[in-house]
Amino acid sequence: MVGIVIVSHSQKLAEGVRELAAMMTHGDVPIEAAGGLEDGMLGTSFSRVKTAIEEVCGMDGAVVLMDMGSAVMTAELAVEECRDDAVRLVDCPLAEGAVLAAVAAAGGAGLEEVVRQAEAARQMKKLES
Repeated sequence: MVGIVIVSHSQKLAEGVRELAAMMTHGDVPIEAAGGLEDGMLGTSFSRVKTAIEEVCGMDGAVVLMDMGSAVMTAELAVEECRDDAVRLVDCPLAEGAVLAAVAAAGGAGLEEVVRQAEAARQMKKLES
């Protein structure tokens, strides 16, 4: 099963997105939250992101979703360090992308399909115009 890592500057935000995505899949998908710094402050921690990737990345790979700025840079460095082609960074809205990725992974989708589903969140409309 494809795993998911949620990277945010805020530990609470990452955990909340993780909780939402896990609820949609009844906890069947490995999802890790990598938010904040070790001292509880806002920021991104390379070691937290790398550890989270290692925790969820099985034979089917993992997707990493980030909020913005240094979270993206930190995730890029952690993925490079892993040197695993089965770990993919995904450019998508964090909450919506996490839910779509988790539902796809729970349904048995492979890595490329999970990435596509998360990226599809960029096209989601919240309001009818």
